[in-house]
Amino acid sequence: LLKQGQVFRAHQQVGELIMDTNPLERERGITILAKNASVTYNGIKINIIDTPGHADFSGEVERIMNMADGCLLLVDAVDGPMPQTTYVLRQALQQNVTPMVVINKIDRPEARVPEVIEMVQDLFLELATNADQLEFPILYASAKQGFATADMDTPGTDMVPLFEAILDNVPPPTGDPDTPLQMLVAALDYDNYLGQVALGRITRGTLRLRDSVALMARNDQQTVHSLERIFVFRGMERVEVPEAFAGDLVAVTGPEGVSIGDTLASLEHPEALPSIDIEEPTVRMTFGVSTSPFMGKEGDHCTSRNLYDRLMRELRTNVSLQVDTTSSPDVFLVSGRGELHLSILVETMRRENFEFQVSR
Repeated sequence: LLKQGQVFRAHQQVGELIMDTNPLERERGITILAKNASVTYNGIKINIIDTPGHADFSGEVERIMNMADGCLLLVDAVDGPMPQTTYVLRQALQQNVTPMVVINKIDRPEARVPEVIEMVQDLFLELATNADQLEFPILYASAKQGFATADMDTPGTDMVPLFEAILDNVPPPTGDPDTPLQMLVAALDYDNYLGQVALGRITRGTLRLRDSVALMARNDQQTVHSLERIFVFRGMERVEVPEAFAGDLVAVTGPEGVSIGDTLASLEHPEALPSIDIEEPTVRMTFGVSTSPFMGKEGDHCTSRNLYDRLMRELRTNVSLQVDTTSSPDVFLVSGRGELHLSILVETMRRENFEFQVSR
């Protein structure tokens, strides 16, 4: 989609993991963080959100699902639906996101498309919340060959059938740009130059540069902030714009002390959107100051204050993580969605030159 949406230059060399830019994502071949991009087809902008598939990173799925109107359920023509497919599809259907199924890798000699379709239909029967969700379009594709088709008997030549299916089936944004502003903060980023960056989708209204907005926190506190920068997604890039409208996925700077689940709203009519509900963690691990006689040999950040500050910083963006204190000031109880979820945090901190010890 990105290639045929002319996101890349004509002769630009593009790798396989286009949106997975985090070093750990590239090393492990998995998506850890949700990513945003956009393509333009026939003058219509299509925003794309790439979500993790592994259940350990399901918090990423939960926090961004409200930003989507439709979803492409990508299923391997050889392997069929994977265990993590169940979780992601359940979240999409519970949020009433319009589903479309794409059977990928149909060019593989061992592809078993009829069997896979039956497996997908069984999955929808198990997870659908209403009868309408049992009616969904199915497309057949080969991402490697760069084609999609709505009919297995009609070979595809490009991704046009998929673009057309998206326009035909995914409903356009319903928000009115002339009504009071509402935007739910679904993600946070930090830039050394810009500071804290809040990302989300404008549900209704218009964001304008230098406008004052109400930040409505989850604890019902309300503060006033000015918008310093507004970015939209164009291809793989963030592009600065003077204003953005209902339906746009945006990144803004200016508001301070923002948390995921907060609402940016009009000062005249401040109405908070329902916050983001995240399921409880399932695995616990202690992070503590190293008691090794060689402490300080392998890392620069070794103290309990270093460890606490880093874990608090992680909580700002890692919505499915919990950190609790213990009876010892040098040990913290960290809870996550699974062993992989916590192991990624451990490895990230290790690469940031933190030295600490962990235990179950």
